[in-house]
Amino acid sequence: MAVTIQPVTTARELRRFIRLPFAIHKRHSLWVPPILKDERRYYDRRRNRAFQYSDAICFLAHRNGKAVGRIMGLINKRPGDHPECPTARFAALECHEDREVAGALTRTVEEWARERGMRKVVGPLGFTDQDPEGFLVEGFEHEPTIATYYNFPYIARLLEDLGYRKEVDYVVYRVELSHDPPVAYQRIAQRCIARGAFDVKQFRRRAELKPYVLPILRLMNETFARLYGYERLDEEEMRGLARTYMPVIDPRFVIVALCNGELAAFLVGMPNVSEGLRRAKGHLVPFGIYHILRAMKRSKQLDLLMGAIKEEYRGRGLDVVGLTSIVRAAREAGFAFIDSHHELETNIRVRAEMERLGGVVYKRFRVYQKDLKEKEG
Repeated sequence: MAVTIQPVTTARELRRFIRLPFAIHKRHSLWVPPILKDERRYYDRRRNRAFQYSDAICFLAHRNGKAVGRIMGLINKRPGDHPECPTARFAALECHEDREVAGALTRTVEEWARERGMRKVVGPLGFTDQDPEGFLVEGFEHEPTIATYYNFPYIARLLEDLGYRKEVDYVVYRVELSHDPPVAYQRIAQRCIARGAFDVKQFRRRAELKPYVLPILRLMNETFARLYGYERLDEEEMRGLARTYMPVIDPRFVIVALCNGELAAFLVGMPNVSEGLRRAKGHLVPFGIYHILRAMKRSKQLDLLMGAIKEEYRGRGLDVVGLTSIVRAAREAGFAFIDSHHELETNIRVRAEMERLGGVVYKRFRVYQKDLKEKEG
């Protein structure tokens, strides 16, 4: 039967769109289901502020009346997003290993983008840096982390067959915790603290951490602005992000450095919760939150979610202080290794720090691109 593509316009179609990955990944052992409540909020134009500054549309692919694929098209209308080459994004691409379905979905987004004057499409990228970025292309055997794609290997092959090429890669490092950081590394951290210019804080309770959450997100906004794919968050978006993550953040793995009372740097880690999310099966109640909290206590993998240093304080050892502090906290808590989460392959400075700690690249994610002047052969 022929594949038909339809925009998602009704609540019923949106439920199909949100639920489709559960069917596609039914026998995918390491796939991590999203929380359905969060998915409904994400795709709700009234509740997700990102729709206010984006032209966005969701499409479902059907064959013989059955949903067999999905995709989302996005155009960021805020200033500064690829001004030299008007660029659309695709996200949420899901389908079985079926070139006809994948081709129909991507062509639909490409044509939608062309009609709006776009000259290029990239993806998978969502509204902001906080959404999943890039399809996994190496490291399928390893545990996924929160807010990343865990796709089948065939997705990359389908995109490449359809004319998509690499735009940029993100690499992920594994840092073993069976040994201390290098002695030279520890000495740099000690000298930085001994100078007394910075007040380094670690936390035991969420109440202690709470006053720093919004300053952390504001510094993220300031320092990430020039990174590929990053979109600034407004104050309401930052508060929403804080509400989402605060219940599952373990304050022991948040490091902040202050200079004269001003936030100078931060580093945030989180126990891997993938197994808990799998057991939750998309629901927080009645038992999902129990599975997630239990997974946090049992996990041997600490995921680094984000970190940043204010520009005027760079080169003064704060990166080393943060990493040695979180390594120490992770070892004390019994973790076996740290997952660095996404690092842009071009971010040489951060990659060098991971490698000084003995980290090795063990996963790779890829954002693809296609020139919209080109037609599929």
